[in-house]
Amino acid sequence: MSDSGVDLSNGLEDVIVSFKPDSTEQTCPVFKYSPVNIQGPGCHVDPSEVTLPGCSCLSHSCAAESCCCLQTYGQAYAADGTLLSVSDVGHFTPVFECNALCSCSDTCSNRVVQRGLRLSLQICTTARRGWGVQTLQPISHGTFVCEYAGEVIGFEEARRRQLAQRFEDNNYIIGVREHAGPGSITETFVDPATVGNVGRFLNHSCLPNLFMVPVRVHSLVPRLALFAGRDIDVQEELTFDYSGDYRNQTPGQIHFTRTDTAIEASKTVQRKACHCGANNCAQFLPLDLSILT
Repeated sequence: MSDSGVDLSNGLEDVIVSFKPDSTEQTCPVFKYSPVNIQGPGCHVDPSEVTLPGCSCLSHSCAAESCCCLQTYGQAYAADGTLLSVSDVGHFTPVFECNALCSCSDTCSNRVVQRGLRLSLQICTTARRGWGVQTLQPISHGTFVCEYAGEVIGFEEARRRQLAQRFEDNNYIIGVREHAGPGSITETFVDPATVGNVGRFLNHSCLPNLFMVPVRVHSLVPRLALFAGRDIDVQEELTFDYSGDYRNQTPGQIHFTRTDTAIEASKTVQRKACHCGANNCAQFLPLDLSILT
């Protein structure tokens, strides 16, 4: 239990997501807590709908040599549930877990992200970056930490929301592009601004301790799972690189032109300063212009 005795998830997680304000005057941002993705504008597939096939394994835990899921998609997790090949951070192929149609048990080692939050995390105040997330227990390298859950929205809706934002507004939209081959790109946009989970409070760092992997469970819509990129100590702040492999190094302001069906407008985007404090800090938060153009 946190010092304030508040569970931010309102019992929707199996563990308490505690909230620790610096003073009684501090209140948590208003949003609806959801431990998983929900369908938003422009998303034509319900993320909760089971659309992927299952396996017919009769064992409690699937094995690579006998499970059709693992043979088709590859083995992603070790027996203890940690992610394999964590040394190649940022270059993962999509992960497919066993799902509701599989006959293996809920304790199968190929079921990790779908089990939800298992770590004690706390929303806390940072020195220069507003709210952040710290861990109340040590986390081992490769461990699933939490999902970045929210509304799954379409490209046009993501663009509309970003163009409507003011400079002082927080941008929560994460866009993930997966390249499956020449000319085959899958785009997923998740916005936890009004509906989301503990992941919405994670800050950016140019030297993060978490990394994001698209994980598919029941649906082709991926769940954006965050794993520990190294061993993490108690009360250490949890961070990830908002840009993934992409970082725009252009300083100051960026100019772009947006063409719409009825409007052609020129707009100037002012870059927000990065306060992560890393030695390799890029000085500005990442900005994905492809959503805005």
